[in-house]
Amino acid sequence: MRGPHNIWRLIRTGATFERTGAMETALEALDAPTPLRVAARVLGRPFQFLGHAGDPSQPPVVRALTALGPAYIKFGQLMSTRPDIVGPELADQLKVLQDKLPAFSDAEARAAISRELGVDPDALFSEFGAPVAAASLAQVHRARLRDGGRSVAIKVLRPGIERAFLRDVDAFYLAAWIIENLAPFSRRLRPRAVIEHFEGVVRGELDLRMEAAAAAEFRATTEEDTGFRVPSVIWQASGRRVMTLEWVSGINLGDLEALRASGVNMTDLSHRVIQTFLTHALRDGFFHADMHQGNLKLGPDGALVALDFGIMGRIDAYTRRVYAEILHGFLLRDYTRVAEVHFEAGYVPSDRDMSEFAQALRAVGEPIFGQDATHISMARLLAHLFEVTERFGMETRTELILLQRTMVVVEGVARSLDPAMNMWETARPVVTDYIAENISPLATARDLASALRVLTRFGPRLPQLAEAALIRASSEAAVRPRRVIPGWLYGLGGLVVGGALVALGGLL
Repeated sequence: MRGPHNIWRLIRTGATFERTGAMETALEALDAPTPLRVAARVLGRPFQFLGHAGDPSQPPVVRALTALGPAYIKFGQLMSTRPDIVGPELADQLKVLQDKLPAFSDAEARAAISRELGVDPDALFSEFGAPVAAASLAQVHRARLRDGGRSVAIKVLRPGIERAFLRDVDAFYLAAWIIENLAPFSRRLRPRAVIEHFEGVVRGELDLRMEAAAAAEFRATTEEDTGFRVPSVIWQASGRRVMTLEWVSGINLGDLEALRASGVNMTDLSHRVIQTFLTHALRDGFFHADMHQGNLKLGPDGALVALDFGIMGRIDAYTRRVYAEILHGFLLRDYTRVAEVHFEAGYVPSDRDMSEFAQALRAVGEPIFGQDATHISMARLLAHLFEVTERFGMETRTELILLQRTMVVVEGVARSLDPAMNMWETARPVVTDYIAENISPLATARDLASALRVLTRFGPRLPQLAEAALIRASSEAAVRPRRVIPGWLYGLGGLVVGGALVALGGLL
């Protein structure tokens, strides 16, 4: 699909924002600088007749995003969790994008279930209710299984959603190309790599079999977590375009009035949201990466219940430790150690000055501490971080995109529950516990034992590996005859050391 026709899509995006009246609202909410406002007006007004009209009954920005399609709606969902960036009024308007979009008909939903599962819905369900939630990709119906009478939630993809969503992503590739060519300094952020990552996530969301597998894995990894719950998957009623989970009752975390009326401690709940996310990310390396209010409920038993597992994040053990050490360094205000971690992990080029980088990190971290959290703007903090990373040549870490994005979303959810919440202080106990357990002499000993156990599995291959090492060393010796110590001796030494390690690993 990639091609010049995507220029039309981008032009129509700007035209839609202008025609619906969303342009001025968006620029005002983002506190855009004067040059950007002028450019938007010059480029937008002449083409506004090309834009989508949208639903006039909706607020301007919601009207524009829903008219433009699912990828734009996803962006709106993210912004609905960030009142500190777009303002409380616009954030409240955008919440309807989470699960209150127009639904498609019951007949279409039933037809999709029949096609996907190969059976009449009436043969599976004794009851099939109207949609209870409708989001950008799918909608959810409440039903009751005919076998056993269990109450379930059925998620059904919107008709034609795959083509519509990927068309938007295709246009984003063009936008990334334009940005890279018109603003060369942005290349270190690897815009196209970011879009590629986003496309992979989207394709995963459009196959509900993958979401069902993610839900089952997430339930298994968090089963012992007190105060957190994941619904079970009904596999016999799930497929590529249909997924069935057990029904979960509770209060949506976006319904602040109902939460307050329930008597829950809002401050404690905001802390639980942050700490639960960090625990899953650091402890398991597998976390819910779309934790907006529409995907979280407070269960009748007081447990935090997660829904919608289309976007899940993974980070390996090494990256988790790097990330934890960076967070821990900020918490301790040890900016030299934070700088060292960045250099050790290769996040900053080795030819940069570490002391200068530590000084720049201090300028980022110090404003966080010693202030009322309500006076801390995460938008300004992120802008400062962008300046620092640009100055020191850091590249975008694609493996951390979901983690960084989810941190923003989760903080937005927590702040909506308690505006005075300080994310750094809330994160402190989780990060400190992780550091104590995973970055210590005992943890180092466990790592060595694990490495040695891996080496023991190569025992049967040691003769072949040794022969290959001797042949390679002999070849190198022939090329470099002046070498004082022959290459074969190095190879023999490596064989002896390897054998010793294997023997030690067997004892462990």
